[in-house]
Amino acid sequence: MTTAIQLDKITARYRERPVLQDLSLTIKPGEMIGVLGPNGAGKSTLFNVVSGLLKPSAGTVRLFGSDLQKMPPRDRAKAIAVVPQKLDIPVPYTVEEIVMMGRTISIGRFSKPALQDRQAVERAMVYTDVADLRHRPLNELSGGERQRAIVAMVLAQEPRIILMDEATSHLDINHRLEIMQLVERLNREEGVTILMISHDLQMAAEFSRRLIVLHQGHVVADGIPSAVLTEAMLRRVYNCDIRVCQNPQTGGLGISVLNRGAKTYRDVAERLTLIPTGHSNL
Repeated sequence: MTTAIQLDKITARYRERPVLQDLSLTIKPGEMIGVLGPNGAGKSTLFNVVSGLLKPSAGTVRLFGSDLQKMPPRDRAKAIAVVPQKLDIPVPYTVEEIVMMGRTISIGRFSKPALQDRQAVERAMVYTDVADLRHRPLNELSGGERQRAIVAMVLAQEPRIILMDEATSHLDINHRLEIMQLVERLNREEGVTILMISHDLQMAAEFSRRLIVLHQGHVVADGIPSAVLTEAMLRRVYNCDIRVCQNPQTGGLGISVLNRGAKTYRDVAERLTLIPTGHSNL
């Protein structure tokens, strides 16, 4: 079977600093995968490499069997799309106009939307439940409504792969759950391959059927949530005391961070009293 994404010995750098090092991964069509890891682990760099925004200094990326670097930009845009954390647009475009932007690669620079473009936009707005908001400016919507509109824009593009770059991180828990349920339905009903970066271990465990953990540019864990999210691995990667247990009500994983004994203001004040005063060479 043709893989959706194949990374073979990828090394990626920013200003000569290696971020990903000799990384290999295989993603099958229709998978829903959470990508975890602390800040600086290489998660966003991985997405930039997969989407073609960053050319690796070594290794090969393939989308559905085709070399990413040799794919025409039009074919690449049809294969893969990115849902960002947020989309700040100074111009007050309406929801419908924003969703139509997802058809840009199909319409062309100087052409008008055809019937199939308008139908794709309408399907995307209905699917994400923003059709009733079509005439509302994007910057007047709530966080959850705005993110659903952005997902609709990506869906109108009709990609085979969607990358979600911390796409729910700024939302409250209710809207975060709403977006995750929408994406889960998209994966289940349409077979779209989903990769999502998340700092929410609990939600990633609940919605992902596979988790990939990055640390210092390497894959340090890859598998089903119950096998990946072990206390030993999480302590090593996140450098804090994390407890993992099974929720007796849902059967899912429960994840909590224990108090690390952070210094209080009084602790700092007491230490300052021990610093000699008077003469200083500073």
